[in-house]
Amino acid sequence: MERALDIAGADGKAEGFLYTPDGRGPWPGVLFITDVFGIRPSSQGMAKRVADEGYAVLMPNIFYRTNRLPVIDFEFRMGEERSMKALHTLLAALSLDQMKRDMVAYADFLLAQPEAKAPLAAVGYCFGGKMALFAASEAPDKVAAAASFHGGHLVTDAPDSPHTAIPKVKGELYFGHAVEDASATPEQIATLEDTLRAWGGRYTSEVYEGARHGWTVPGHAVYHAAQAERHFEKLFDLLKRNLG
Repeated sequence: MERALDIAGADGKAEGFLYTPDGRGPWPGVLFITDVFGIRPSSQGMAKRVADEGYAVLMPNIFYRTNRLPVIDFEFRMGEERSMKALHTLLAALSLDQMKRDMVAYADFLLAQPEAKAPLAAVGYCFGGKMALFAASEAPDKVAAAASFHGGHLVTDAPDSPHTAIPKVKGELYFGHAVEDASATPEQIATLEDTLRAWGGRYTSEVYEGARHGWTVPGHAVYHAAQAERHFEKLFDLLKRNLG
């Protein structure tokens, strides 16, 4: 089932959707954080598929402060001036602090819904990968697992680089990386994995062979059907281990 609703973010109301299986809940909750292109039919289809596995899936418009849905309201063309300007505007639209506060607010909102119950998990794509990590680091007693697929800029040179939040996590972490990804280079992945080993928690970090940044999302130019299916297998395994 799909229910449109206004979701409480840290600084206002976000448009969004709650997806649930058929039948009677409540079900364990999953925060589904889109890539930078926001909520659209392809990402909604992915969230519905997760819900069908037995979860209450909340998909917020993460750009609610600046953009109503759809966040890009024209045909996006990589390299075209108007498209690239819109993309760069979205990439700069959220600070790390806003992301962290939003993820706590989204977790609390989901747990307040009658369809959902604890524990929670979070999954994020591209831009949203670090937000999934922040769900686990900022609400460690509520979020039992988090997954990032082709997550971008998880490791930076800034003192508040997202990977520095890992020691606060209590749940299991999963990172699925793309090949030849400028936002997640081999050196950055190595730094991430050094941090994960030092943390000592449960984690997986792996590169998907032949899969380029964005490979999970149908309709994307680099969509990789076989590796997209593998990403769902890994995600569902993570959810079953931690949410039941």
